Amino acid sequence: MNELYAQHFEALARFCTMLCRDGEKGTDLVQDTFLKALEHAEELAPLSEEQQRAWLYRTAKNLFLDETRRNTRFLNRQQMLYEGEGYEESGYTQTEVSLLLLRLPPDVRTMFRMRYLEGYSAAELAEIFHMPSATVRTKLARARQLLKKELCT
Repeated sequence: MNELYAQHFEALARFCTMLCRDGEKGTDLVQDTFLKALEHAEELAPLSEEQQRAWLYRTAKNLFLDETRRNTRFLNRQQMLYEGEGYEESGYTQTEVSLLLLRLPPDVRTMFRMRYLEGYSAAELAEIFHMPSATVRTKLARARQLLKKELCT
């Protein structure tokens, strides 16, 4: 793995900086890419140098696109929250939705906001909250049930 890092770090860092248009973010992306490479070391070992290089660049690009999508979803949802858009269709004001969410336990409320307002996946939340993704999905399902019950009363 050290050899892979030594061979590709500088060029990959330039590529990531170009993608991010920011040196610090580019460096973070390179680090994330090499962390993924460590996770997949067994898969990378039998590949040729050219295939390993392609894997690194593809992984960096995919990580960048994932982060960009996540940020775009987050910004769109934040804009909706601040401008009060999207609530008219549901018949609830922003304040009513916020008060409704306060009925959830704090940890579940945080998960719920991260999942449905910030766009995190259940797998990402599982990693953040150090629990199986099935547990996250169960907690979110219970939260939806509770909110549905509150809406119907």
